[in-house]
Amino acid sequence: MQYFVTNDNPVTIATDCLVVAIHEDGQMSPTAQALDAASEGSLSRIINRGDFAAKPGQVLLLNDLPGITSPRVLLAGFGKAGKTTENDFNSTAIAVSKWLNDSACVDAVSFATEVSINGRSAGWLVRQTVINNEIALYRYSQTKSQVAEIKKPLAKLTVACADASPAEAETETKTGQAIGRGMNLARELGNLPGNICTPIYLADQALKMEKQFDDLAVDVLDEDDIAELSMGAFLSVSRGSRQPARLITLNYGGGGDSKPVVLVGKGLTFDAGGISLKPSQGMDEMKYDMCGAASVLGTIQAVAELQLPINVVGVIPSSENLPDGDANKPGDIVTSMAGKTIEILNTDAEGRLLLCDALTYSERFNPDTVIDIATLTGAIIVALGNNATGLMSNNEALATDLLKAGNDSFDRAWQLPLWDDYQKQLDSNFADIANVGGKEAGSVTAACFLSRFTEKFKWAHLDIAGTAWNSGKEKGATGRPVPLLMQYLLNRLEN
Repeated sequence: MQYFVTNDNPVTIATDCLVVAIHEDGQMSPTAQALDAASEGSLSRIINRGDFAAKPGQVLLLNDLPGITSPRVLLAGFGKAGKTTENDFNSTAIAVSKWLNDSACVDAVSFATEVSINGRSAGWLVRQTVINNEIALYRYSQTKSQVAEIKKPLAKLTVACADASPAEAETETKTGQAIGRGMNLARELGNLPGNICTPIYLADQALKMEKQFDDLAVDVLDEDDIAELSMGAFLSVSRGSRQPARLITLNYGGGGDSKPVVLVGKGLTFDAGGISLKPSQGMDEMKYDMCGAASVLGTIQAVAELQLPINVVGVIPSSENLPDGDANKPGDIVTSMAGKTIEILNTDAEGRLLLCDALTYSERFNPDTVIDIATLTGAIIVALGNNATGLMSNNEALATDLLKAGNDSFDRAWQLPLWDDYQKQLDSNFADIANVGGKEAGSVTAACFLSRFTEKFKWAHLDIAGTAWNSGKEKGATGRPVPLLMQYLLNRLEN
């Protein structure tokens, strides 16, 4: 897909389709007004007849309007004027892109960036238009024997600068494309079945990325290497699987001698719960338990594509969690890389066993900041649903920065407490710490467990169990929180 920006006169632009914004009250964007005047009121007549309600997500095609060079004008609804929300804009932008891709339009010009959203700049609208286009055009096909062919897919999208300068619009276009591609990489990995997307497969994807980008170095450790590091917690999870574990490290060095941001992504390529077996209903979706790892890969791909002047390290502990004669048993005690012993009360709380060793491993990079990303608890879905990512941190400034990045990107997070009051729930009579703390505050106690391994650095935990995946009719990975992570890194460069 090619992206361009324009300030040209919409009446005379030669393109397959023009996209213009309309509101529920019949109010037209400046470009829609210009097209209406050039076509002797053609848009007004359609709107006044009530043929287009302009609700968010609605589109209407007009063909061969007089006085306009483009043979097609697509009306895009954005709800009530002055009250368009980010969700309204995203739903309409995605609907527009899907329509364009399914039509005979090979190239299009969108003036939807003229919409006004409270608190959002024209540059944000340009970036979001591109991200939504990438999201909309993604198709999962890798394991399908037949895929419907799109004879003339959309190949070129030009975005109007609106109130943004051409230079700003160009930058936001490139940023949006990189973020969208990163999200789609994360989505593809999350959607792949567990018999394809194994720990070795994830490692291979990282190695392929290494060949694409000069500033990226990848290291993959096998189980013997992991054992030499005394990662007893991590390896205890993989014992029940025939798929060998891998510890994957991606080191992007664009920032000279500056300390890196370390992103630690949970890479459970399938989670049956181990001996503490999950219910069969919905277990097929447990292939998405590696979406933390997928988001790290997607973020680093976007960083490398944009050649950002920053150092970022991705650490991905990857394994399966299956029942087996050699699998963890409730009551087992394992020793972590940090030397702390852990009583395993529930083998389905395995993600924290991978992460605790990966967090300890992160110390060797002398990090400025460590952020782990994990589909860690069902409790976060109960607490926040699929709208907000759960955020907990041992540093309030870091938490504030991540919350801001979530709001800036509209990939939002919500902070939960990480108080010492919750730590006692992890007390064990037989080990230094138990791996679960009971039913109460499950997401918080999971983060409290991880915090025991983060005393030497500034750290935040993102629980994405609710935001990384959609269930039901639209089942599939979302690519979140790649936008949040990218915005956090971009904000660091501005400060």
